[in-house]
Order: sequence, then structure tokens, then C-alpha cells
Amino acid sequence: MPLYESGEYQDTSYQGPERGKFGEIELSGAVAAALAEMGYVDPSPIQLEAIPGSLEGRDLVGQAITGSGKTAAFGIPICERVDPYSREVQAIVLVPTRELAMQVTREVERIGKYRGISVCAVYGGQPIQRQLVQLQRGANVVVGTPGRIMDHMGRGTLDLQHVRIAVLDEADEMLDIGFADDMEFILRRTPRSRQTLLFSATIPGFVRRLIRRYQDDPMWIQLGADIQTVDEVDQIYFEVAERDKQTALRLVLDDVAEGYRMLVFRRTQIGVDRLARALKSQGFPAMGLHGGLSQGERNQAMGMFRAGELPILVSTNVAARGIDIPEITHVVNYDLPDNVEEYVHRIGRTARMGRPGYAVTFLAEWDFEGWEKIRQHIGEDKLVQGKLPIYD
Repeated sequence: MPLYESGEYQDTSYQGPERGKFGEIELSGAVAAALAEMGYVDPSPIQLEAIPGSLEGRDLVGQAITGSGKTAAFGIPICERVDPYSREVQAIVLVPTRELAMQVTREVERIGKYRGISVCAVYGGQPIQRQLVQLQRGANVVVGTPGRIMDHMGRGTLDLQHVRIAVLDEADEMLDIGFADDMEFILRRTPRSRQTLLFSATIPGFVRRLIRRYQDDPMWIQLGADIQTVDEVDQIYFEVAERDKQTALRLVLDDVAEGYRMLVFRRTQIGVDRLARALKSQGFPAMGLHGGLSQGERNQAMGMFRAGELPILVSTNVAARGIDIPEITHVVNYDLPDNVEEYVHRIGRTARMGRPGYAVTFLAEWDFEGWEKIRQHIGEDKLVQGKLPIYD
């Protein structure tokens, strides 16, 4: 059972050097040793800019594309600054989805392993009793979705008066899902002296208002424009009739290299289920991921996909938020995203941390108006039109 589900933590007394380094960033020996064990050698650009100031206690706004390494950018300062010998909640991380809550929890646990940092994930879809037990035992860091965090606050099982660091991760996504009021409610119940770290791919009006109200002269780190794609992604599109999309996807799959890992986006839960069933019937290992599944089903699909045991994951937009798997080789827009931002978020799931990746988009009969807006923003020079043999 994963650590974040069991509530049990390893006895990880650290016997190494008192100080260590992550690239040129000086850290405690315990955190540096954990990062080395995780294979982290040199900081990514956002880590290089965010970590030193965050270690000094400064507020931060980090604007960067998906897959830039932002979890460690706030996870490292959290693990350095909280006191593992206290049972109080000293850091809180708000995230938009259950999947991201679990992912961030795993990352922070690994970073804080040799300091003995305890982390509790709270989110819907999991029996609340398990979370109650873990919170009662004491947790240094709580990671969760705003709704479930407010639930615990209402029950009196989560006290935020000792919070020293508050993190809003993917703030624009939390806004899109409808957590605007919840974010403010939670922040207002933490000490004013807290450090606030906000990460967001885009900075819409509400997020700017959060920054003005709840941060004190924050550092701004902006890597690239508001909405941009990474150069490592090869973006290919095919004009294909709706009725031919399954055939088109099969042709794409026939052409991929061995060891691929593909994330396929559909607009609806029914569409996810139908496509996953069709792929399995054609001999392609695939599972679906959407909010209508039980938490156990979602965990199974994510776990197998993350481990490389499942090469194809078919998902809705909301369920795919928080999927941070560097090995994803292909993203397929089976259904066209609704806007430029969604397109960028989707294809940002591949080409992580400098790896190459492919983004494939199918354009059906009614997609050309929406595609034109995406094309104008992305730039014609970055898009390659492919041709399917079914139309020869």
C-alpha cells in the first residue's frame, strides 16, 4: 500500500553530511541525499529560480509550462522549512484534482524522506476515515483538493493556524473547476505571516486578484509567454471524418515505436468508455480515466499507466490534469480541445523535461473554426499536416 494511503512513514534517520547541494543550490544533507536518490542532478529552470528565494521565505508567483518541474520547486522549500518533530500542519498545498494530490504527495514524501517529513493527502473519492486517522496522528504537510480540505476544516479535523507555507498549485485549473471561493476561504484561515507560493500556467484576472490580496511583494518567475508550447513536441494534425477517427487512431498506433506511452483525450466520459472498449477489442491495451469512475478504478488505471504496464490511457480533460509522467511519448487530441489554453495543457503532457514527444490532432467536419484559432496562436510553422492512407 502506498505511503500516502497507509498513513505509515518510514524511520528514516539520516546519518550523512549536514549540508549538501542540488546543482549549485545549497540544501540540508538530508534533502540533498533524497534528491540524489530520486535521480535529480541539476535543477530545472524554474527550480533554479524558485528554490533560493523560497528558502528565504519570500512569496512567489511561478508561471511556467506544464512539466517544468514545479512540484520540486515548492516541495524542496517545504521539506527544508517545516519542523518534522512537530505534529502541527505547517504547510498546505491546494491542487485541482485527486490525481494531482496523490502525485504531489508522493513527490514531497520522497523529497522529505530523510528528514522524516509526514505528508497527508486529502481528497474526495477516498474513505474519509483513513484521512481522519492520519490527521489525528499528525502531519507536517497536507496536500489536497479545496473541497475535501474545507470538509476537514468544517469537521474540526484540520487546523491551519500553524501553517507557515501555503501553495496554490495549478491555480488557473482550480479556478476553471470552480474552486475560486474555496481557495480564498482556505487562505483567509491561515496566518497572515505565512509564505504563499502560487503556480499557474496562465494568470487570468481572478488569479491576479489572489496575488494582490494574499501575497506580499512576490517574486515573479515567468518562463516563456502566457500560452506556449515546447519546441520538443512535434505537432501533427490529420483531417479526418468523425466516423473514421477510430481507424485513424489505429493507423497512428500501427506506426508508433515500441515502448510508446500514449495519452488520448476525449471530450466526454461516454466517449472515453467507448474508445477504450474499442481499442481493447482491437487488441490494443487501453483503459479509461474520468470522473465517473470509482477511485479504485482511477487508481488502477493511473498506476498501470505510470508503471508502463498500460501503453494507452484514454481520458477526459479534467481527469488528465495532474498527470505528470515524463515517459509519455504521444498525446492524441481525438476530440479537438475547446480553446488554445486547453490545447497547450494537453500537449504539454508529452516532451517533459527535455524529452521528445508527439502531439496528434484529429480534425473532424466541425472542428475547423476552433482549429483556426489554435493554428493562429501556435504558428503555422510549428504544425505539420499529415495524410491518412484511408483517403488515398
